[in-house]
Amino acid sequence: MKIHEYQAKTLLTKYGIPVPKGNVAFSVEGAAQVSREIGPPPYIIKAQIHAGGRGKGGGVKKAQGINEVEKVSKAILGMTLLTHQTGPEGKKVRKVLVEEGLEIDKEFYISIIIDRAKACPVIMVSPAGGMDIEEVAEKTPHLIKREWIDPEVGFQPFQGRNLIYSLPLSAPMIKPGLTILNQSYKLFENYDCSLLEINPLVATKDGRLVALDAKITFDDNALFRHKELHELLDPDEQDPLELEANRHNLNYIRLNGNIGVMVNGAGLAMATMDIIKLYGGEPANFLDVGGGANAETIARGFQIILSDDRVQAILINTFGGILRCDVLAEGLIEAAHKVNIKVPLIIRLEGTNVEKGREMLSQSGLDFLVAQTMGEAAQKISQLVMKT
Repeated sequence: MKIHEYQAKTLLTKYGIPVPKGNVAFSVEGAAQVSREIGPPPYIIKAQIHAGGRGKGGGVKKAQGINEVEKVSKAILGMTLLTHQTGPEGKKVRKVLVEEGLEIDKEFYISIIIDRAKACPVIMVSPAGGMDIEEVAEKTPHLIKREWIDPEVGFQPFQGRNLIYSLPLSAPMIKPGLTILNQSYKLFENYDCSLLEINPLVATKDGRLVALDAKITFDDNALFRHKELHELLDPDEQDPLELEANRHNLNYIRLNGNIGVMVNGAGLAMATMDIIKLYGGEPANFLDVGGGANAETIARGFQIILSDDRVQAILINTFGGILRCDVLAEGLIEAAHKVNIKVPLIIRLEGTNVEKGREMLSQSGLDFLVAQTMGEAAQKISQLVMKT
């Protein structure tokens, strides 16, 4: 689960990490009021969307007075902001963060993520703040310092020193820097985060360390432990189809292709999307109905996939393990009678009672193709879409 920058900074403040003075505004009048509360200019107006690259897209502007705050806010609020992370459709800006402008001396990078390969958190710092960390890692990897954290032991003082002394900080900033690292890890651990990023962490000309921008993502699987975080969810930033799928406990992610995909297992979903791309097709979604799918679940999955007007064909790829193939076939047939499917449909079944399941499908009178293997299914559906 992602949250906005202003929400992330509220959490940072709770943990004693300095952030610029400011507040969120939902209107031009609100932005002007926040700037009055901040004090003298300059002010920074920042579009609040769940995507990076806002500055390059015109979503971060500087203002030298209240009138300019109003002018800039009016231009940003309501705009469709297009960045490298929004996709070609962009995202509509419904709120802005108005902050004090700071005199910046140096910029640094701090982040904490989960290293899947080592099964533990890793803290990264770099003196190349303000840049995309992927670009830094590719062109100047020596500028990134890492410390892996044993979850049973926690973040150790020597690790903090290793990280902070790798940055070109003045002596008075060492202790505040260590505090920011320690508190960032506490926040990350306490809230079951999958990402905490401060980029940039700036050293100001008056000798302060301040988190100028922040990004936090929470592990969805741990949200049951943090009921208060549900209030931070912004429905306007969620894909409507993904929200609908969540209401029915379906694991759905919308992609940019035109082939709808329905499977019963996350690993099978990844393999299915890979093999579709191998044969030249493009998946329109990731939809995992789970091992306990029934007719109602499958029907709901069909409705969600078909609500995406880009879908030109649907591939159902299932393995009958926990869910037998004959039970799955029964659910598919019942669901197909409930939902008006107007695009080509290819089904591939494998697993327990697969022959009975295929027989039920062939005798159902429904208009679909049956494939014996994943490769055959992916090849057929990719060819169908290419012809349309």
